[in-house]
Amino acid sequence: MDIRVKQENLPTPTAVNGNNPSVIDLCSSDEEDGDASRIVGEKRARSGTINNTPAKRVAVEEQSSEQAIVALPATPCNVVRPPSSPSCKQFWKAGDYEGTSGGHWEVSAGGFDHVRVHPKFLHSNATSHKWALGAFAELLDNALDEVHSGATYVNVNMLNNRKDGSRMLLIEDNGGGMNPEKMRHCMSLGYSAKSKLANTIGQYGNGFKTSTMRLGADVIVFSRCPGKDGDSFTQTIGLLSYTFLKSTGKEDIVVPMLDYERNGSEWSPILRSSVSDWNKNVETIIQWSPFSTEEELLCQFNLMKEHGTRIIIYNLWEDDQGLLELDFDTDPHDIQLRGVNRDEKSISMATQYPNSRHFLTYKHSLRSYVSILYLRVPPEFRIILRGRDVEHHNIVNDMMHTDQITYRPKDGPGGQSNFANMSAVVTIGFVKDAKHHVDVQGFNVYHKNRLIKPFWRIWNAAGSQGRGIIGVLEADFVEPAHDKQGFERTTVLSRLETRLIIMQKNYWRLNCHKIGYVSAQGKKSVKDSEDRESSPEYTVSTRKRAAASSSFKTPTPATAAAENFESRTNVNRGGKGSVRDSKGVGSVSSSLERSGKHGNTSSKLNGRAKAKEAPPVVEDINSDEDSDYDPSGEENVTELPEKSFEPPKPSSADSRTLSQLEHENETLKERLNKKEAVYLLLQEELRREKELRKKLEAEVQRTKDELEEVKKEQESLIDIFSEDRDRRDKEEEDLRNKLEEASNTIQSLLDEKSRGRR
Repeated sequence: MDIRVKQENLPTPTAVNGNNPSVIDLCSSDEEDGDASRIVGEKRARSGTINNTPAKRVAVEEQSSEQAIVALPATPCNVVRPPSSPSCKQFWKAGDYEGTSGGHWEVSAGGFDHVRVHPKFLHSNATSHKWALGAFAELLDNALDEVHSGATYVNVNMLNNRKDGSRMLLIEDNGGGMNPEKMRHCMSLGYSAKSKLANTIGQYGNGFKTSTMRLGADVIVFSRCPGKDGDSFTQTIGLLSYTFLKSTGKEDIVVPMLDYERNGSEWSPILRSSVSDWNKNVETIIQWSPFSTEEELLCQFNLMKEHGTRIIIYNLWEDDQGLLELDFDTDPHDIQLRGVNRDEKSISMATQYPNSRHFLTYKHSLRSYVSILYLRVPPEFRIILRGRDVEHHNIVNDMMHTDQITYRPKDGPGGQSNFANMSAVVTIGFVKDAKHHVDVQGFNVYHKNRLIKPFWRIWNAAGSQGRGIIGVLEADFVEPAHDKQGFERTTVLSRLETRLIIMQKNYWRLNCHKIGYVSAQGKKSVKDSEDRESSPEYTVSTRKRAAASSSFKTPTPATAAAENFESRTNVNRGGKGSVRDSKGVGSVSSSLERSGKHGNTSSKLNGRAKAKEAPPVVEDINSDEDSDYDPSGEENVTELPEKSFEPPKPSSADSRTLSQLEHENETLKERLNKKEAVYLLLQEELRREKELRKKLEAEVQRTKDELEEVKKEQESLIDIFSEDRDRRDKEEEDLRNKLEEASNTIQSLLDEKSRGRR
């Protein structure tokens, strides 16, 4: 294999105050080769004196430009055998270790220090993923972002480590790959050019590190890139090994890398410093990776096509019981989680209620989660999980009685807004299994096509309110958190949450009866109606209201006068069931009673005139006018001689009062009809519950009968087996006896034969 090294003369660094400048080397190599002449431009240098000898550097030439781009040198890494103490294999405990003593901090050129990143940060950074499947999503996002580079698939699978037989994770795609510079950005923190690109998900430059370190302690990456012109092919190998850094006591994050470029049909190494440094990188990768030789490393590129990326995560984390956190055995075409995310009851319910399957299984099943991870998937792009394609699923297909509501974020102070043209179409409805009263609810909130909050439950009402309601929306105006499993708590998010709660409550109030529920308002109305009907005044007031309604239908002077006289005599008797206690008729009788205090007809007319000027009396049942009632003045009404009574002539005030009462009567009838409808609905629900109870009782009884039959069958089988065993024992005994007799007969014949020969 040819090695091309291009020398480039560098300017001699200028001394500061007579002293040579020095910078911090982020590699914690303990070797001091005395090779202080290695310089990276004027930015990085070994501590000590700097010789004026020009350093050797490798230039990667691009055809599109005549100038050479100088690659950064790779600092050699010591190959140190791991100590005897075993490393922790549980993720949440793997960060409990201390490196070696810090040593001396070096001052860089210009007197500024470089920040050192301890390997422990890899673990603490990965703890942002509380849920392991969220780490898979980060890696799938990177593959989907490569669609613009021609990616047509991403493959997730399990591999076996040939060195120790352990299991490994594979995530590969056929995207544009990474050149050596992009690979170093991928291994570093905070480098991301995707935030400037449209239709891409990644934006923080941190997902690869957090996701891979959350799934396993070590990751090795193989990437082949065709270059900008499509003809300057490079391939790079990078190792990010927490096991290596921890076992060798490093105090900086050291990433061994190997770069190759294609010359014709051959691949040759790209040297960034010296041949010895290249060999040390090769030895380190071979020692701490699942591969034993450089040839095995290069064979991984043969498994991809002209371009792509192949990520292998190994030394996967284990749980408290010593089992892998990821379950590869339950389903050969899925990767599942063990522990608290797995609920056997939900798994059994998923088979019974297929439209609620994703709600019940997404927390532990990678296949279920990935199927709803993206709102839209390019038709030419495939997500392959353990040899089988993941079918994209839209939650809207699981909904019925759907409504669509457009939500626009509120403008900021002074009318200024960053969301002028942004909106979210909220699709809300009942899950198709809601008629079975399955407790499924929540909103699936997407951001730039990526699911951030799966089944976000925001209305935690008591009882069954809100049950069965699910929704889908894409909110690009709220910022996701770094782990992309939630949103940043901002005012915009708070407003969205409040609006979604209002949407869910309104939808429940208007549509809950369609699946057999009664809204809280309907339940309250029924309860108030039952309480009122149970009161002793209800019967008498109902009779008076019915009598008034029948008399108002055919108003005549005689009936009106008789009704007025009847109301006065009823009040004089102090009857408890006075029509004053009702809503409409009580108002008329109270006005008549006030007119009776004056003992003449003119006062009655005045009272009616006042009643005419007063506002509608539909809700006057608790008015202050009724509370000032004085029964002592009613004796003037009853003391009038009967013979001097003359029926008053009907006036315009009487006709208006009658029309008001007729209107109230119609209103009461409508309310009664509505309450009857609610009562019928409750009765129907009760009937269904009774039928369901009968079915369950019948099923329980049938199960008991089947168990009884099985028990009887088991007993009969035991008897049959016992009889068969006794029979076989008897036959065996008979055969033994016959065999013994035959042996005796043979022996006797042999004895006789021997005697005959003599």
